[in-house]
Amino acid sequence: MMSVQTTETQAGAEPQGLGTYLSSHMREFGLLFALIAIMVFFQIVTDGTLMRPVNITNLFLQNSFVIIMALGMLIVIVSGNIDLSVGSVMGFVGAFAAVMIVEWHVSVPVTILVSLVMGAVIGAAQGYWVAYWAIPSFIVTLAGMLVFRGASLLLLQGQSVGPFPMEFQMLSNGFVPDILPASATSGLAALAGSRAFNALCMGFGVVCSAVIIWAGLRDRARKAAYGALKEPINLFWIRNAIVIAAILFLTFKLSTFRGLPNVLVTMGVLIVLYTFITQNTVIGRRIYALGGNRKAAKLSGIKTERLTFLAFVNMGVLAALAGLVFAARLNTATPKAGFGLELDVIAAVFIGGAAMAGGAGKITGVVIGAFIMGVLNNGMSILGIGIDYQQMIKGLVLLAAVIFDVYNKQKQG
Repeated sequence: MMSVQTTETQAGAEPQGLGTYLSSHMREFGLLFALIAIMVFFQIVTDGTLMRPVNITNLFLQNSFVIIMALGMLIVIVSGNIDLSVGSVMGFVGAFAAVMIVEWHVSVPVTILVSLVMGAVIGAAQGYWVAYWAIPSFIVTLAGMLVFRGASLLLLQGQSVGPFPMEFQMLSNGFVPDILPASATSGLAALAGSRAFNALCMGFGVVCSAVIIWAGLRDRARKAAYGALKEPINLFWIRNAIVIAAILFLTFKLSTFRGLPNVLVTMGVLIVLYTFITQNTVIGRRIYALGGNRKAAKLSGIKTERLTFLAFVNMGVLAALAGLVFAARLNTATPKAGFGLELDVIAAVFIGGAAMAGGAGKITGVVIGAFIMGVLNNGMSILGIGIDYQQMIKGLVLLAAVIFDVYNKQKQG
């Protein structure tokens, strides 16, 4: 704390006023507050069902594949493209994995590896035409959506394939075992009013909170050193207090149920990895430059074709991983798996603040956008709202988010 303040003083960086900073970052804070408001609303109208430990676990499990694909979709959209085939690719890879395991009796590790490689090959096949032949990504991936939807039907012959061995199901439905025996945590369980208490899960929340504070202070010190510090210190602590309170609350709830879902750990690793890539690496900055102005990026020496190609390869791998998680979640592969899911993925990215023209968008925004969609789905399902009204409401939320974004940009510019 002291070292950060000293650095700020030495660099002569003057953070902006609270009102000025909030007005210029309304999109980011608006998303966070919107998610909190939606969760509070559904917590009230569902009589507390939304925040029950079992439902929080289901919320993570039900939205894991959307978040995984949304991370890749952000990279594609930031680069100035779009991928309409992700739902079909997810369904096809899940179907192929099911056939390998159930009918061909291939081991689970080999199946996972082959499936991820297949996703990379599919992404490369589509990215090749977009990157090196300049065919619009909308057309290429629309064709891919139809091709892989048909390929799933052909592969499964219109039938569901399953069930899977427990080893494969653990991808989505498994939980990280606690490091302490139940006898050692019985006191904590009694205090929490539950049958058991997962100390590892709670410890994970505490460690994550500490890392967030450390990373935030380190980032402030780095920005202050370059005279680029804008966020007021009081807003920094308020924002982090809200995030940490949410993390500790969720991990406490999960600790009283079954602990950390495996898929939550997978998501967490991917979120950290892609946040680092997009914000702290050369390739991340080049992807944003590519989406911001392709011609200028090319003239500055950036290999735009290769970056575009790699963006689609990355998307293919993540769609394949989502397909494995989805199939493990259902314990079966169905011909309709992933149908229309590309719309939820794209909606999560745009609600999270990405620009259709490319060059703008953050991983944190995408994650919040995905959870907004997930909480809406979950809350409306608990209330028994029909799928017809759910689709209409989600469409209006997407439109409202885009209108708010456009209005904000016009007001600032």
